[in-house]
Amino acid sequence: MNLTQRLMIENKKAPLQVFSYLRKFNPAPFGAYLDFDNFEVVSASPERFIKMKDRLIETRPIKGTRKRGATVEEDLALKNELANSEKDKSELLMIVDLERNDLNRICELKSVIVDELFEVETYSTVFHLVSTIRGKLKDEYSFVDLIKATFPGGSITGAPKIRAMEIIDELENSRRDLYTGSIGYISFNGNCDLNIVIRTAIHKDGKYYLGVGGGITCESELEFEYEETLQKAKAILEAIC
Repeated sequence: MNLTQRLMIENKKAPLQVFSYLRKFNPAPFGAYLDFDNFEVVSASPERFIKMKDRLIETRPIKGTRKRGATVEEDLALKNELANSEKDKSELLMIVDLERNDLNRICELKSVIVDELFEVETYSTVFHLVSTIRGKLKDEYSFVDLIKATFPGGSITGAPKIRAMEIIDELENSRRDLYTGSIGYISFNGNCDLNIVIRTAIHKDGKYYLGVGGGITCESELEFEYEETLQKAKAILEAIC
């Protein structure tokens, strides 16, 4: 199950300034800046929820995080630790199976494949363990069916998805709102690319609200999991503060 907490920071720094800092010092493949009438969104998301082009689907769940090291040697050791962590690989494999099952409901027979299972990606403050799952949408289904079958992403719920969401609703003290939702584009022909809204701050009335979380299993060490959530927030907190 993915359990999250909400941080609140009072700061007068303009959200666009925060986003510019993140683009320079913590570039993320699925970052975004949105300006609405009464709030602004600053996102440095590293995670793709769903991409579809010409009915070919890709999803890239993240499970597993390590901080960057202070030296080259420590950095490599932490990267290798994540790559060889049975706990993190087990968590990611569970989500891969969930995503495969979701896609199999709407994809052509035998088209759903796991293209990359345990890939370590490097960012300015953390390493992430990532998998890539692909499939081809059946002709009788549309983008709407794709979203119905897969939303929300399994990496931010846990498995089984519906029961995990019920437990999350019982345990978390505040609504997630946009956090763990999706930002992206949808074209008229159904092509799309959507992120998962993590590493994201919502600015409203002079305050920044930031959700952070992690996967909890029977093997979890609570202090480590808590520190991991703060590590995930490090880059965006540095940008704000």
